[in-house]
Formats: sequence, C-alpha cells, structure tokens
Amino acid sequence: MSRLIYLDNAATTRVKDDVLQQMLPYFTQSYGNPSSVYGFAQEARAAVEKARTRAAELIGATPHEIYFTSGGSEADNWALKSVVKTYAAKGKHIITSKIEHSAILKTCEKLHNEGVEITYLDVDENGKISLEELSNAIREDTILISIMTANNEVGTLQPIKEIGRIAHEKGVLFHTDAVQAYGHIPIDVNEFNIDLLSASGHKLHGPKGVGILYVRTGTQIGSFIDGGAQERGRRAGTINTPGIVGMGAAALYAKENLIKAKEQQESLRDYFIKKVLSDIPYTKLNGHVSDRLPGNLNFTFSFASGESLIILLDQAGICASSGSACASGSTSPSHVLTAMGLSEKQAGSSVRFSLSDETTKEEIDITVEELKRIVTKLRGMSLEYKNFLNDGLQSK
Repeated sequence: MSRLIYLDNAATTRVKDDVLQQMLPYFTQSYGNPSSVYGFAQEARAAVEKARTRAAELIGATPHEIYFTSGGSEADNWALKSVVKTYAAKGKHIITSKIEHSAILKTCEKLHNEGVEITYLDVDENGKISLEELSNAIREDTILISIMTANNEVGTLQPIKEIGRIAHEKGVLFHTDAVQAYGHIPIDVNEFNIDLLSASGHKLHGPKGVGILYVRTGTQIGSFIDGGAQERGRRAGTINTPGIVGMGAAALYAKENLIKAKEQQESLRDYFIKKVLSDIPYTKLNGHVSDRLPGNLNFTFSFASGESLIILLDQAGICASSGSACASGSTSPSHVLTAMGLSEKQAGSSVRFSLSDETTKEEIDITVEELKRIVTKLRGMSLEYKNFLNDGLQSK
C-alpha cells in the first residue's frame, strides 16, 4: 500500500509525537508507583497531578474534580451507577436519549433490570433532542439526565448549555458523555451546569486506556473500584502513570490549539460535504448541517452497501467506518440512524468519515475520487439501482 489516508479519528487518533515523548520517561526512568511515599515515587505523583490540572483546565474545572479512569466507557458506567446508588433516597428515574453510546445504553439497560426507570428521548431527523420533551419528562423522582455532548456516529451537537440549565432549575444532576467533544469544541462545565462529564484520552491524540470522570464539587458519588486509596479512595488500583501523563499532554495540546484546529477541520469538513454531495448523486448527509463536530461526516450512499464501501475503501488505502468502533462486527443497523428516521436499508448504506488536525485537502480530494469510483462500481452491480433508473426513464 503506497499511502494510508486515515479518516476514522472518531474511533481513535494517532498519539502526537510530543505526547509520546512526555510519556516515555514514566516507563523506564521515573517508573515509581505514585502511591509510594519515598522521593523517587513522588516524581511520578507530581506528573500525575500536573496531568490532572491540564485535564481540568480544558473544561474549566478544578484539579480535585478530575478522577482518572481507564476510558470513557468506565467513566460513563461510574457516573450512572454511582448516582443511582447514592441518590436512591430521592428516586430511581434517569432520562437519556435513544442515540447515546452503548456504554450509556447498556448501563441503562442493566440499571432498568435492577428497578431503575429509564426515559429514552426521541431525536429529530438531525439527531437533536427536544428541550420541551426533556423538560416534560422530568419527574419528582428524576435523579439524573445523561445526554451526550456530540454524537459519535453523525457528529450532531446537543444543546448542552440549555440542558444543563433545565436540569439545575429542576434540581436534577446532569451528566454528559463528552468523549467525542472533549478537546474538539469549547466546553465549560460551570457555564453549562454540568455535574458529571466523561472523556477519553485516545480521542484527542492521547493514548488508549485512560480517561476522566469530572465530578462537580458537592456532587456525591461513591467508589467504583474498591481495594485501595487511589483517586481519593474512589477508584482503587495502581495508577497508570504514563497513560495519565499522555492524556494530560494531549489535553494541553488541545487547549492551546483548539480554535485553530476547529476552524481548520470545519473548513475541510464543509469542503468534503460539498464535494461528495455535488459529485455523487443519490447521496445524503446525516446529522445537523452546522451544529456538528468539526471533523465528523456521515453519508448515506443509496444503492450501495456501506460494508462493501468500507472494504473497498480499505483496499484503496482509506480508513473509514460504518459508525461506532464499539459496535464493529454488529449485523444490526445503526441505532443512531434509525432513531433519526432512516430505514434499515438507508442505515446499511451509510459511512462515517472523521477528520483530525492532521487531515489534508489532498487526502479529501483523493477520497472523493475513490468514493465516486467505488459507488459507481457497487451501483453497477445493484439490480435495485438499475430498476430505479429504468423507472425514472419510463416516467419521462
């Protein structure tokens, strides 16, 4: 393969060279256990606390509000399960949406089996919830609203600030899965009235296997892993020092370059959208046209299998996906796209592309040309497409 065009940054990103360099000493030089008391180990402890500060500053939080986890899925699980346990005296009702990540939906399913009532909000054709429906769904026994900041499949941004306002006016905790948004769009947990927030390092050029749970001061949560005093007694286990250092470095890089990277990706994203929709007929953009992540695009290519598209793109050296990496291998249509009103057939003809600050215009041009070639090839083998064209000719 002469080249690799990587357009699946929503699944994971490349670790930045500088991020890796900051991590390396904590594997072989300052390798002490941060929980030990002697001076050598305190070098690692200081690095962890520096990373905690960096992770916090990216969202306007304070360091003591940040808890390190193994990633976004753990943070989601911790947030929901802990709130249910800690606030059981108030009630057992959670509000979420039908297009959340499986880490939220599967956790809600488990909690429902344990007696918790779950309200799943619908979304419109752009993937947005209704604030009126949200407000009407809140009850006296509602303890938590969990709505993602940005959807991982179609990139649609939710009205997080307004959701936070409604939640706090009603005295309900607000959690947001910000895994796709953290480090890519501005987020201020105080301005947006966010009580709990989940994020993951490998979505913003940090390492895999590390994430954070932000917990607003005064929000009561219990321990998630028992056995030791790490993370102020709430998450036992030896701290992943290199990973945490890497996440902190990635958070700092994102903070310093957020506006520039956002504008660059938005420009490429809009260019990509225009090229695809103008050059490839019978193609539809999924998600909100403007209220979307800077680098997330999802298209339905009618009369072409999304799975076949991804395979043929891969053979051309282009990495894309059909949606969440966590659902890879699933034969079911995307729950996100069907919730937005797409048919199973349309959902099965959809492909996600996700950019980064390392994506180039040349890569977009090459990708569009390959898409045109592959879609034309697949449609040429489709009896449904041929019948569609014949019907069109006969109607004239």
